Amino acid sequence: MRSRYSAYVLENVDYLLATWHPRTRPDRSALSTPLRQRWLGLTLRNSRLIEPDLATVEFIARYRIDGRAFRMHELSRFERELERWYYVDGDSIEG
Repeated sequence: MRSRYSAYVLENVDYLLATWHPRTRPDRSALSTPLRQRWLGLTLRNSRLIEPDLATVEFIARYRIDGRAFRMHELSRFERELERWYYVDGDSIEG
């Protein structure tokens, strides 16, 4: 999760795509637009191994757009294939 956050900060589209599960990976064009966010920090709230190759990570990422503060609170799902973890998808957590 930390490495994906860093990739968003650095706008490293290649890394984001390489760590996204092929089943849910978006087209490159969806990530190629320059991000307007200025990322401010990442807090990992919880991680849980559900099965040997399935896990969840709850995080809060803080950012600003045009001087206004926002936060993304998500429960992400990851799958491991051939000893490598991939981001599958996530659900927003309100509140």
